[in-house]
Amino acid sequence: MSEEKLNLLDVTSPSIKTLHLSWFAFFLTFVMWFSYAPLKPFIMDAFDMSNAQWKALLILNVALTIPARIVIGMLVDKFGPRYVFSILLAISALLCWGFAFSETYEQLALFRFLCGFIGAGFVIGIRLVGEWFPANTVGVAEGIYGGWGNFGSAVAAWTLPALATYIYGGEEGWRYAIATTGGVALVYALIFFLKARNTPKGATYFKPKKTGGLEVSSKTDFWFYIAMNVPMYLALFVLTWKLSSPEVALLTDSTANVLGLFLLGLFVFQFYQIYQVNKHVFTQQVPAVERYKFKQVAILNWSYYVTFGSELAVVSMLPAFFMEIFNLSPVKAGLLGGAFAVMNLLARPGGGWLSDRMGRRKTLSTLVAGLCLGYLVLAQVDSTWSIPLAVLSVMMCSFFVQAGEGAVFAMVPLIKRRMTGQIAGMVGAYGNVGGVTFLTVYSFVDPSTFFFVLASAGAVCFAMIQFLEEPEGHMHEVLPDGTVQLIKVTS
Repeated sequence: MSEEKLNLLDVTSPSIKTLHLSWFAFFLTFVMWFSYAPLKPFIMDAFDMSNAQWKALLILNVALTIPARIVIGMLVDKFGPRYVFSILLAISALLCWGFAFSETYEQLALFRFLCGFIGAGFVIGIRLVGEWFPANTVGVAEGIYGGWGNFGSAVAAWTLPALATYIYGGEEGWRYAIATTGGVALVYALIFFLKARNTPKGATYFKPKKTGGLEVSSKTDFWFYIAMNVPMYLALFVLTWKLSSPEVALLTDSTANVLGLFLLGLFVFQFYQIYQVNKHVFTQQVPAVERYKFKQVAILNWSYYVTFGSELAVVSMLPAFFMEIFNLSPVKAGLLGGAFAVMNLLARPGGGWLSDRMGRRKTLSTLVAGLCLGYLVLAQVDSTWSIPLAVLSVMMCSFFVQAGEGAVFAMVPLIKRRMTGQIAGMVGAYGNVGGVTFLTVYSFVDPSTFFFVLASAGAVCFAMIQFLEEPEGHMHEVLPDGTVQLIKVTS
């Protein structure tokens, strides 16, 4: 890979072609994943749904993505992005259709939960883009991938209410609007399989030595890694409790207890798997060329918890927020609600670009500080504000949120190349832990308090980022024949 500058119009360049193939695949997953949010009034009317039941759907939508991103990260490292992304798109289309044509609230909730699998697609492209771009452009390339892909939620908010109302029409229009997104994804799954390649010609696709968990470098990092898995299970426990609450009542108390025991058993099983991968650290020292600091992964986890986690929550509630605060129609509220996600087109690539130029820690610190300020401003929005001023405030806040996401994933591929999928999976999963956490908070508080909570979480994250270390000049990877290859990680 040469250290050329990005020219996004040069589709003859294999790396640029791969970037476009990747971000559009991710874009389609976000269109499907958030296709339901702007169609809230149609869906609530169709199922005579309470507000508590709707908020349960918001949480269900991001729950499965937590373990799914971990699993998909392992699969992409083992089998490569081309196969995994193609299969994920095809399965996602089927799940999307299942949700669209559900006949009961229970079916709707089940398929919304299963649709959380769609959100795992993000992890795949992080590894793929990291393979195709050098250190001096990987940040902005990952930002374009993430930002243009995340824009799918805005496109869903802008187009699906109109599609349901004016194209399909009738009480069932929302079903066909959502089903259409699945149909497009199914076609693109084949296109991606035919056109994408895992690495540039002649490059090595590094795979983990073992599967079942991240490889760590010391006993301390082993226990740190175990501790960082706990919040993901706590988020799933919270979800189980929320779904068994009287106002939602999707689960009986006995079913919730069984699920709780299952999650506990799953944690024990994962602990065993991680131990099997890393038991050597208790008896021997990891060679210097294979070491990395798990602290780096942990800080990026919490950074994505705050940035993407808050975006998930805000994107899910913002159309309804505008509808209720300013008494708008679903179509208008969807258009305004998309304002938060629209900044992804520039902000996330911008965060990656700044990270490439200014340094990883300095950029992330600055952007998270802006996130805190932005949410404090949104906490003040009420019906006395003009709509343009409210939208401007949303867009300013979203710039820092999404640029922060870009800065996080500008660093992910620079930690350990052969485990990029797994690291991206864990970091990405923490984004969904944040989504579950913040949406659970939202179910108990008013919007103003909700935005203040997001600002407070950002302040804690800012303190953590001060312990992040800049990547060293090169990372070391061991080739299958035992030789060591140096991979440049700074420009």
